[in-house]
Amino acid sequence: MISYNPKVWLVYIFRFHRSDSFRNLLPGLVFFSIYTAIIAYLEIDYFKLEDTSHVKNLYVIHGTLGFVISLLLAYRINSAYDRWWEGRKLWGALMNSSRNFAIKLSVMLKDEKDLAYFRKMIPSYASILNKHLKDEEISMMLFDNVDLMIDHHKHRPNQVAKMMFQKINDLYVSHKITGEQLIILNNEFQSFTDICGACERIKNTPIPYSYSTFIKKFIFVFVFTLPYAYSLTLGYYVIPVVSLIFYVLVSIELISEEIEEPFGYDDNDLPIRKIAENIKKYVEELI
Repeated sequence: MISYNPKVWLVYIFRFHRSDSFRNLLPGLVFFSIYTAIIAYLEIDYFKLEDTSHVKNLYVIHGTLGFVISLLLAYRINSAYDRWWEGRKLWGALMNSSRNFAIKLSVMLKDEKDLAYFRKMIPSYASILNKHLKDEEISMMLFDNVDLMIDHHKHRPNQVAKMMFQKINDLYVSHKITGEQLIILNNEFQSFTDICGACERIKNTPIPYSYSTFIKKFIFVFVFTLPYAYSLTLGYYVIPVVSLIFYVLVSIELISEEIEEPFGYDDNDLPIRKIAENIKKYVEELI
């Protein structure tokens, strides 16, 4: 995720990072500028049209469609941001759950071997969940000094969660923790799997295909017909106007596509690897 100072906004107007929508849309901007220039030339200079009565209905249509498309894009980007923000809240909850779990274990357990086990396993769950959401391979280097074998063909976070709960149950059986403490740890530990499931729901449930493609087609048709309606009234100024409208509308769609999947590698995706590293840092401080 890109870190920046939101108060120094003027600087970012003239700064373009590699995922900026302007860079991505530059070929489209060039195409629509040339296309609009051709339409403007044909209407103004080639056919020398002066009567705008044949495009009066286009003004009305574009005015109505402009209102509709603004509503669709507002809902589109709000839906995408809700998914991004929900993902951030889930990883914030995972950090809190990991710390609370570590605090309780550090007080309840006295054996250094048991503490060392959870000192490794709790951060490992966050690291594996990060890689699981990004479909990365898991390196065994994550699990130094811990007897842990991961089957890559099965659900990897669940395997780690099962091992930790097995350890908790063994502690209860060996009378290292009481029944009341087992219930407390179980309630704390249950949130790990709940968070994993919620993250998988976001990852595996994209915006419906028909809705996404409809907006793209709508934007294309809307911008494609703009030069016919406004060339005679705006003259050659229609070229930057149409290019600007194309840039604004398509940028909103591109931003929505980027943030609706918050667990990837895009610049604006959530820094879940950094969060996992912070979980490791805080757990090692507590245990």
